[in-house]
Amino acid sequence: MERQRSRVKTREGVVVSSAMDKTVVVAVKRTVQHPRYHKYLTVSTKYLAHDERNECSVGDRVVIAETRPLSKRKRWRLRSIVERAVRDLPEVGEVG
Repeated sequence: MERQRSRVKTREGVVVSSAMDKTVVVAVKRTVQHPRYHKYLTVSTKYLAHDERNECSVGDRVVIAETRPLSKRKRWRLRSIVERAVRDLPEVGEVG
């Protein structure tokens, strides 16, 4: 009897912190309906994801995939960067 592997869970979110070495914090937003009042709420969950090459920065939109436990709280890996954050760099000679 052959067992099929389950599909890998993926999430899309925005990098909110990249201060750690090879780790980024990704905020994933989803909408849920309140059980009693039936209003739709936006709920955010933060995931720690492994970024092997330290290529992400704050504001980047990324896709993360579930993986084996890499540390106490890190169970996701960076799969791809969907969109880079817009960086406002000061003009030459301008004081920021």
